[in-house]
Amino acid sequence: MLIDMKNLVSITEANRNFSKVARAVDENGSVVILKNNAPRYVLVSFEQIMAAEQVGDDELLEISRRTFNLHAKAYKELAR
Repeated sequence: MLIDMKNLVSITEANRNFSKVARAVDENGSVVILKNNAPRYVLVSFEQIMAAEQVGDDELLEISRRTFNLHAKAYKELAR
């Protein structure tokens, strides 16, 4: 993950001015919250999380093929 300097916010600033931090997430996609001057938390939009968790069709087909090949003998036995 690339960290943009304008997306860094101290934990104190996040506590005092959360709406400003939320606006920064809306504008920039994410904000890194620092604790003791070290990156500690990342705040991202819910839409980004949902998009990252969805499996694409190609990936799903590849998983299906691997599973089928792994258990092909059992599938052939059940097909009788």
